[in-house]
Amino acid sequence: MRKRILSFVLASAAMLSVNAQGYYIYKDGSAKQIVLSSDMDSLVFFKEGVEKTPAEEETVDPNNPTANKAATAKTAELNNAWLSRLDFQDQSELENAKRGCLKSTPDLIVYNGEGDEVWNMADFKFLYEEGAVPATVNPSLWQNSLCNVRCGLFEVIPDKIYQVRGYDMANMTFIKTPNNRWIIVDVLMGNFTAKAAMDLFKSEYLHSSSIDIAAVVISHTHIDHYGGITEVLKDCKVADAGLDLAEQVKDGKTAVIVPQGFMKYVISENVYAGPAMKRRANYQYGAFLPRGVTGRMAMGIGMGQSVNDVAGLAAPTFQVGQTGEYVIDGLKVTFQITPGTEAPAEMNAYFPDYNALWMAENCTGTLHNLYTLRGAEVRDAENWCNYILEAKQKFGKDAQVVFQSHNWPHWGNSVVNEYLENTASIYKFIHDQTLHYVNRGYTSTEISNMLQLPEKLDKVWYTRQYYGTLSHNIKAVYQKYMGWYDANPVNLNLLPPTETAKKVVEYMGDAQRVLNLARADFAKGDYQWVAQVTKELVYADPSNMEARRLCADALEQLAYQSESGTWRNAYLTGAMELRAGTPAPEEFSATKFVPLLAVGTIDMLFEFAAIINNSNELQDKDVTVNFIIGNEKACVVRRNGVVLVYKNETRDNADATASGDKKSLVSFFTGNYSALTISGNSDAVISLMPKSMSLPGNFGVIEP
Repeated sequence: MRKRILSFVLASAAMLSVNAQGYYIYKDGSAKQIVLSSDMDSLVFFKEGVEKTPAEEETVDPNNPTANKAATAKTAELNNAWLSRLDFQDQSELENAKRGCLKSTPDLIVYNGEGDEVWNMADFKFLYEEGAVPATVNPSLWQNSLCNVRCGLFEVIPDKIYQVRGYDMANMTFIKTPNNRWIIVDVLMGNFTAKAAMDLFKSEYLHSSSIDIAAVVISHTHIDHYGGITEVLKDCKVADAGLDLAEQVKDGKTAVIVPQGFMKYVISENVYAGPAMKRRANYQYGAFLPRGVTGRMAMGIGMGQSVNDVAGLAAPTFQVGQTGEYVIDGLKVTFQITPGTEAPAEMNAYFPDYNALWMAENCTGTLHNLYTLRGAEVRDAENWCNYILEAKQKFGKDAQVVFQSHNWPHWGNSVVNEYLENTASIYKFIHDQTLHYVNRGYTSTEISNMLQLPEKLDKVWYTRQYYGTLSHNIKAVYQKYMGWYDANPVNLNLLPPTETAKKVVEYMGDAQRVLNLARADFAKGDYQWVAQVTKELVYADPSNMEARRLCADALEQLAYQSESGTWRNAYLTGAMELRAGTPAPEEFSATKFVPLLAVGTIDMLFEFAAIINNSNELQDKDVTVNFIIGNEKACVVRRNGVVLVYKNETRDNADATASGDKKSLVSFFTGNYSALTISGNSDAVISLMPKSMSLPGNFGVIEP
């Protein structure tokens, strides 16, 4: 244990006192904090930071009106209190994050073919250099950032298992087979980050420009795990899906292995609501935030999300339908199917020859999301817990290391078992205790403000609330069982937000009165309330710059206090858009999803077209069209504006029949109407396509 060295900031003549939390309080209400060590790895706090008074906070810099501001004295006080809440002398997670590093790449920047930045770790080097925690960052989140900023090539088991970490939000894992081929588990979010990760492994470990890949295993349906697949497979001979798994990897072929249901949920989770999810993901991942002590930090499962990359999708050659033992190029693998956990289709894997347990994204070294802020299906907390316990029962006796698709491994049999049990316990607690209070009549908001984790579980570093939070996960359990309605009939049919806001301001007197009261509450540190009430002013009048700035200031302080990196990102992105304005609408072409849809069944393409179409505009334009695409056929019927797809059926009375191969259908969906052979009324076929595949890429989130 390193000794903490206390060095005090020199006090100015204006100093009034030193408070119990360890920072100076000045007569003007500002604060300077005590510096505790300049050694980054000792994880001790705080660095000097001058905090502005409430009056200064309201002052807008005319040269940079959108600039982030300092932490207030109240925020500094709340952040300082974390020092006594958690054991910052426990360095185990940082030690695990650094362990086995063969090549560190802190200057990493990845560019795409046009020279645009895709991924940047170099801008996070301030974490290595800062020394002590700024008042603008929650100390617990700072610790997680120190762990997540480690990027490079890491050894999990010598000469057996390796990971490239910090080359995107997720990890790329390389597992050696007895025949000196490789199984790659998860392939990052896009082709350029995948190439960078592959190049690092090949140069630093293989010392070769090529790699012999026996199989690519995709653990689940989220794009940060499959998006780089086309880059990884570009020099491979992909196996024949008609063969059994053992045969697929013979003669230098490469199998693509996924859990059963993978394609269905890739489409439904990432495409059907893709445009909206993309916009919301910008908030969750802080895609446009500057990196720094007043900007983006880690968010539990990485340092952010790559941008400007090219994502792909490959058809699987083997789907794992049930838990059991398989052999890949001589290496035994037990796949454990875990549907309805972190993803609708997901699987863990155990490698008995190496005593190594891969937990996909079911264990990640942080509390995960039962509901993700970008939007997705609510996850099943009870299922999640039970599948982790099943893994412990099946593999816990022999496992010597547990590793996963985010963050770092944990070594040692007893550590592995405790890690699994503690992680399972968190989800079980949230599930059981939410329902405990549901059955006593409490609403989701009430429960989320009541529940606290058991003290010992609360202090476990690898289940801290960096990605998911207790608060929004409680609401997820409530939603899963009870839905959105809290049983209060007032809430059955609420007025729209803008209309509500105008009435609220009218009832409260006028906007200026609300602003005056809100400023007073800001000075008291009531930032959540200030954000709530000024949000009403913004929705009543988006041009009210005083309201926008005060709401932004409140969100910013909430961000600085947040242990959750995703909450911090959301607050700071909201503050940024309140100050600078929502980005101008950009034409977001839904056709970008068509190549992904093309890997699935033809009815998935029709379903997406139905979602993009406006049914109310088409309710008087009924059509029936047969599609014969390769070996697939379907009858697509639009009645009253609603598109229905009858699989494996054609009708004699159809208005038209369109035929061709899958490539032709994809081309048709991207606007080449001559790609298909059409008999009958060609206008009927074309009418099934949306008039426009363009959607607003930047709809309002923090303002109407």
